Amino acid sequence: MSQAPVVAIVGRPNVGKSTLYNRLTGSRAALVSDIPGLTRDRREGVADLGGGVEVRLVDTAGLEEAPSGSIADRMRKQSEKAIVDADLILFVVDARAGVTPADTAFARITRGSGKPVVLVANKAEGHKGTDGFYDAFSLGFGDPLAISAEHGEGIGDLTAEIASALGLKLPTPKRRSKDAPYDDEEEDVAPEKTKPVRVAIVGRPNAGKSTLVNALLGEDRMITGPEPGLTRDSVPSDIIYKGRPIRLIDTAGLRRKVRITEEAEKLSASDAVRTIRFAEVVVLLIDAEHPFEKQDLTIGSMVIDEGRSLVVAINKWDLVQDKAKALKDLKETIGNSLAQVPGIALVTISARGEKGLDQLMAAIVKTYETWNKRVSTPNLNRWLGEALSRHSPPAVSGRRIKIRYVTQASTRPPTFVAFCQRAEAMPNSYLKYLVNSLREAFNLPGVPIRFNLRKGDNPFDKK
Repeated sequence: MSQAPVVAIVGRPNVGKSTLYNRLTGSRAALVSDIPGLTRDRREGVADLGGGVEVRLVDTAGLEEAPSGSIADRMRKQSEKAIVDADLILFVVDARAGVTPADTAFARITRGSGKPVVLVANKAEGHKGTDGFYDAFSLGFGDPLAISAEHGEGIGDLTAEIASALGLKLPTPKRRSKDAPYDDEEEDVAPEKTKPVRVAIVGRPNAGKSTLVNALLGEDRMITGPEPGLTRDSVPSDIIYKGRPIRLIDTAGLRRKVRITEEAEKLSASDAVRTIRFAEVVVLLIDAEHPFEKQDLTIGSMVIDEGRSLVVAINKWDLVQDKAKALKDLKETIGNSLAQVPGIALVTISARGEKGLDQLMAAIVKTYETWNKRVSTPNLNRWLGEALSRHSPPAVSGRRIKIRYVTQASTRPPTFVAFCQRAEAMPNSYLKYLVNSLREAFNLPGVPIRFNLRKGDNPFDKK
């Protein structure tokens, strides 16, 4: 253990350092609370990055200004000592709060140490962490890594980055290159298959969500019946599909807010929305006899806004008479009403008759893998050059907008950042062109894509 590299987790109070320490060490040794300054002493533990490659992890008190000799001042000195002793620093910011003056001040202290730094944007789950994540570029530590220490999102990317920064070699995952566009440098690594994929089953009351879960489980685990609203809690159940663990989460039916009057239903609806926020794949279950009412489309838009991957399942398909016409109408409705994400997987099933379940599970896995897809920076910039040559950015007020560089900031969903001049003047129509071109070039159907513009030149150019 004495020979293991030392990695210090630093940052201002309440950005989630102790939660990240617990996640990386696989323990609950560090106390976690919303109370700022709960951690006072340095806490050390061992983190396995994978394949038995270990580092010594140090949890520190939050860096903050304090009078000399006070408890807070002593806590700060302990943190600064950890920075001096570390081989690598994880500088943690709160993606939801954005970069604060305290973050900027302590970034200068960290930079002054001369130690290598990995910038971590914590609490990045859902869409609320997007703005703060991009603010983190201003700290000067390079590309931030978007994670959620509490929910375990992005931890695989973080451990790989720690190993790379320390020059440690981890077991190499198999790369997918066959028939992939620009496959000479493809970095599309399959997501980890040991953790269960969290799949939320959502929809209006009485669409057959619990019946579907029972059919997939092969047993009557959930209460079902003709009465709407039988399910109140979001109930998880685990299955194995072709060797891959899947966690199915049955949720309460979601009605329009104006129709929700009972307190129990309010709590159930809130729980279902929270389940969507922390799911990885959301199956929107539609009743084929009453397809795509307004609430169905509202739920679908909510899933997309949260950046979750979406699969639409049409239940009770055995009751439909003119299946060809119905399927055509359903595809047109999805294409028009959820146009922001073209290519959403649509599967017809009968939960009660247990038909179409294999096709549904295959669509879930495929959508999940697309949602986790990472594209190498050289390939992205090759695509950008081709996209710009086909259709250059428009001139606004007589001045041409120049896009200089693009990189993928994170996955889950695929998120890209382009650096350009006059980012605020870029028309939405041209952004839509870039996103559609990106989707086609790298085979990214059916998942949200976040494409953000930032002012400035390529940050990796030699100055």
